[in-house]
Amino acid sequence: MSTAPETIVFIHGLWMTPRSWEHWATRYQERGHTVIAPAWPGLEVEVEELNRDPSPIAELELDQVIDYYDEFVRGLESPPIIIGHSIGGAITQVLVDRGLGSAAVGIASATVKGVLDLPLSTLKASSPVLGNPFNRGKAIPLDEKQFHYAFANTLSQEESDEIYQRYHVPAAASVLFDIAFANLHRHPITEVDFERDERAPLLLIAFDEDHIVPAKASRHNAEKYEKSSAITEFKAFAGRPHFPGAPGWEEVADYALDWAVEHAGAGALASAAASDD
Repeated sequence: MSTAPETIVFIHGLWMTPRSWEHWATRYQERGHTVIAPAWPGLEVEVEELNRDPSPIAELELDQVIDYYDEFVRGLESPPIIIGHSIGGAITQVLVDRGLGSAAVGIASATVKGVLDLPLSTLKASSPVLGNPFNRGKAIPLDEKQFHYAFANTLSQEESDEIYQRYHVPAAASVLFDIAFANLHRHPITEVDFERDERAPLLLIAFDEDHIVPAKASRHNAEKYEKSSAITEFKAFAGRPHFPGAPGWEEVADYALDWAVEHAGAGALASAAASDD
């Protein structure tokens, strides 16, 4: 649909920072696009500093993070393509539901309210946080073995450790509790209108070796949008773990970008056509 260079907003996930998008960002910039990867509020410093002092992470709540990105996107000159990973994918779905973005992609997206999947692998990967209800309000790290299972299970421990050293930061435990137990609340922050017609096109990409968000959960999330006339598509990639920069990331990044550029603005055009009828 769109042929002009796009503005692309990346939203990172839990246990990560904008650094997790560094390869994707460079690739998209080389194709002429403007790329912005804002950190969650309080996480604007480097990975190393957050590991030394994770106190800004501990203070974060999910509604605070979502509202920050809402304000950020609304402040741009034109609707951007929004691409979110993991919990960043759930945030992306909420922003799209609020009428933001020209197109959106959830990469191994955490699910929103109404998707009932909570697989055993998800519980195991999240257990360092969810295993203790008193972790709310804390910043909880993973150790190397836990990170390998959660983010890089298709790689060797040595390869995973290299990723861990460069990208891992402690998680905002309250954010994960809000995501994991959204279905226990009547109107959580991750509630969206699956039947909304006037929204940006949405692509959900899953990885079939993902332990945090198994492909089946992502597919069920996509299927929730079936009654909407807005564009929703699902794509699964074989042999990939949760970490978006694992070897072979280029295929996923190119697919996501090509899809988003092709569909950017389609939601606005559909709304305009409906208004003219």
